[in-house]
Amino acid sequence: MRIDAISIFPEYLAALDLSLIGKARTAGLVHLEVHDLREFTHDRHRTVDDSPTGGGAGMVMKPEPWGEALDAVLSRGAVEGAGEPMLIVPSPSGERFTQAMAHQLAERSWLVFACGRYEGIDERVMVDAESRIPVRRVSLGDYVLNGGEVAVLAIVEAVARLVPGVVGNADSLVEESHEGGLLEYPVYTKPPAWRELAVPEVLLSGHHGRIERWRRDERLRRTAQRRPDLIQELDVDGLDRADIATLAAAGWHVVENGATSGGASPPRFLAGPASVAD
Repeated sequence: MRIDAISIFPEYLAALDLSLIGKARTAGLVHLEVHDLREFTHDRHRTVDDSPTGGGAGMVMKPEPWGEALDAVLSRGAVEGAGEPMLIVPSPSGERFTQAMAHQLAERSWLVFACGRYEGIDERVMVDAESRIPVRRVSLGDYVLNGGEVAVLAIVEAVARLVPGVVGNADSLVEESHEGGLLEYPVYTKPPAWRELAVPEVLLSGHHGRIERWRRDERLRRTAQRRPDLIQELDVDGLDRADIATLAAAGWHVVENGATSGGASPPRFLAGPASVAD
């Protein structure tokens, strides 16, 4: 996978040289380059922002340096055979980043990240880019950051770790939080007792079937408690009897959504406690 990131603070992204992502870069699994937007300015102050047209608070990033930077990055990648690029623009007005999106992005051969600052990037930069390549505006959550660099660090790590070979044991990716729509189960290690707190007995049993069932139940319980919105999105038909029993104990029940025409079975969904549903 090739990743290019454009920022006025390229040193902010130095953390991508650390840990598994840094090792993946060294091993050639991920080719990552960070570009300084100010290198594409032409005045002695290396200006990248100007006042907003129509008035208002703050400053807006100018289109000229962004246009030149994207032109240069896209041209170089095309010459080097990087494939079709996708431009990712971190923005609080973008679609929320999820594990499902991370998997989608991990399937692409080339991602380009535009780290905005101030009040954002001149919208014409996005319109121009969309005339040439796919563009996705992405938000980490319902809050505002000072710039896109923090979001890029998070997104690149979430995506790059899904590239084959980056995480040594691929099985460790299967039951993580948000895989399959559920949060991860609690994990333990040695010793079996610590500060009068014991590891759950089932994990010491050596019975793989029981351990697997316990972990599945814990994922369901934890998700019901912490993220009821995820429980509501589960496919009821994908749950077994034990799943439904565990959810029932947590206050969630299968409900039929009325009759349907043509003899088809009515759709089913999970309904939780009134306090959650409201």
